[in-house]
Amino acid sequence: MRTLGPLMIPLLAGCAAMEPSAPADHELLDGPIAGLSSEELLRFHRGDQAFNEEVFHAGNGLGPVFVATSCGSCHVGDGPGHPFTTLTRFGQADANGNQYLDQGGPQLQHRAVPGVQPESLPVDAPSARFLPPLNTGLGFLDAVPDAEILAWADEFDADGDGISGRPNLLQRKTYSPLRAGSVEVDGLVVGRFGRKASVYDLLQQTASAYNQDIGVVSAFEPLDPYSQEPQDPEVATTTVHDVVFYLRTLKAPVQRDAGRPAVVAGTAVFHAIGCGKCHRADLTTGHSPIAALADRTIHPYTDLLLHHMGPDLDDGYTEGIALPAEWRTPALWGLGLFPASQGGQYYLLHDGRAHSIEEAIGLHGGEGRPARDAFHALPPSDRENLLTFLQSL
Repeated sequence: MRTLGPLMIPLLAGCAAMEPSAPADHELLDGPIAGLSSEELLRFHRGDQAFNEEVFHAGNGLGPVFVATSCGSCHVGDGPGHPFTTLTRFGQADANGNQYLDQGGPQLQHRAVPGVQPESLPVDAPSARFLPPLNTGLGFLDAVPDAEILAWADEFDADGDGISGRPNLLQRKTYSPLRAGSVEVDGLVVGRFGRKASVYDLLQQTASAYNQDIGVVSAFEPLDPYSQEPQDPEVATTTVHDVVFYLRTLKAPVQRDAGRPAVVAGTAVFHAIGCGKCHRADLTTGHSPIAALADRTIHPYTDLLLHHMGPDLDDGYTEGIALPAEWRTPALWGLGLFPASQGGQYYLLHDGRAHSIEEAIGLHGGEGRPARDAFHALPPSDRENLLTFLQSL
């Protein structure tokens, strides 16, 4: 066996020094939360593999109608989606429920395997386009007690501050276990995931995505979305649970340059103009079977409630009891890293229509109008500091 000569060793060392270093933790959206056990890390990696590496095709369960062929294709780096991966939801105009379930609702499957006709949007069906959401930090949001969310609800604006957030109360899927400390209101539970907070937990989110996005049947969602007939599971129950565990244990985005003077000043402006009334900086988790998620103070900048956002964001479509102009406050953590998952630019709001943070703020109406108007009235230096703060999240 040949050995390296003495002149080659420093040369190779120099080449190694020239290799790009791995991105720092605060520059990435994906990765596991700290504090997982070795067994939990193994399960995280199994879920990661199923989510990001398993690609479906006609031979292993895809379709026959579908939107995507894998979970990760809609969530690059576990970030938010791109307009190319946007979902079309349709069939419900008010609180009376979806009226187009017999015509493919609630989601349009616009792609199909060979020999099958993809779905088309029914004429006159109310619809909206939903950008795939950010994945990271979901386990922490799942662990926030219902009581904390309900404590912020003020449906009739009793305190007169112009903010009247309310929960989307919904019927729990029978396969979703009640979370610890769950509060039921007239037999309904508090939704917290999805653009309209119409999803109870991450098991429902995952099982529904397999079914509606990929056309894959599971033990949880056994109806084929094409035929509406029950079928044998095409994805293993253990795999679904591993993906749920993966989503629950993705780390929360890490703020960058928190001590930078412009970021500190921008934080103060954010709260002074009222953004923090809906985008709550601090939430506290409660009990969780995953010890690393329990009893933690987190900073997602959301209250997980529905807020009326005015006519510009009223698409005429809704889910559950939400009004068409009501949207769940999106978490802002990770905002500065969104372009890395979105092809180098921003696609913000529920459908990606805003291409900058300023444009997204400008489309806030309804309960968001006072903060929007205050933003536009800011001196240029304060406005720049606020944007610097938001980009640090």
